[in-house]
Amino acid sequence: MKRILFLFLLAGMMLMPGLVQAQKVLNVIGDSYVANHRRPAEEAWHYKMAVELGMTYNNYGRNGSCVAFDRSHDGKWNFGPALWVRYTAMSPDADYVLIIAGHNDADKVKQNADSLQMFADSLEVLLSGIERLCPKARIGYVTPWYVDRPGFAPVCKAIKQVCKRHHVPVLMNYDKKSVIKVRDAAFRKQYFQGADDTAHLNAAGHDLFLPVGKAWFLKKVAKP
Repeated sequence: MKRILFLFLLAGMMLMPGLVQAQKVLNVIGDSYVANHRRPAEEAWHYKMAVELGMTYNNYGRNGSCVAFDRSHDGKWNFGPALWVRYTAMSPDADYVLIIAGHNDADKVKQNADSLQMFADSLEVLLSGIERLCPKARIGYVTPWYVDRPGFAPVCKAIKQVCKRHHVPVLMNYDKKSVIKVRDAAFRKQYFQGADDTAHLNAAGHDLFLPVGKAWFLKKVAKP
C-alpha cells in the first residue's frame, strides 16, 4: 500500500513540475521595444515567449530610455534616467535578464566619438551592475533594428564588442538579413505601429519576430 501511494505521489509531481522546480524568472529591461510604446506589453514577443516557456515575467521598459543618456528633462518629455542607473529597480531573483535597448542612444550618438565612448562605458557599467544585482542570472542583449540612420551601426558594433567582453550573447538585428525589414515602407505599414515608425512592432510584427527571438534565447541564453 505504501509503495502504491509513493508511486501515485511521484506521478503527480511529474505532472506538476512546479512542485519540484521553481518557476524561472525573466527580467526584460530597456526602452519602448520593451514597454511596447502605445500597445500593451502583453503583445510583445518577449512577453509571449515568457508565457510559452512558463516563466515569471518582469517588464522594466520605458519609452525613450537610453543605456547611457539621462532623459529626465529632455525637452518637454520625461523619459527618465539611463539604464545604467535604473537597472537597480529590477528584481534580483532573475534567472535571465534581457536588455533590449540602444535605439535612442543611436539617435543621440550620430557617430560622435565622445558620445559613442560614453555609450560603451555606460554599457560596461550596466552589465557589471546586473551581474552583481542578479548573480544567478544569464544575460542576453537584443539590438535595435536595421534602421537607416547614422548612429545605429556604431552603437550596434559597440554593443557587440562590450557584450563579448562580458560573455553576453547578442541577438544582432542590425542586419539586412533580419526578418524585420525596417527599411521597407510596405513592411513597416504591415508590421509596425505606423508607416513611419522605425522602432515599434505591432501585434503582427511581434508574432513574426517571436520564433526568431525565442530560438535565439533558448540556444544562446537559456542553454543548459
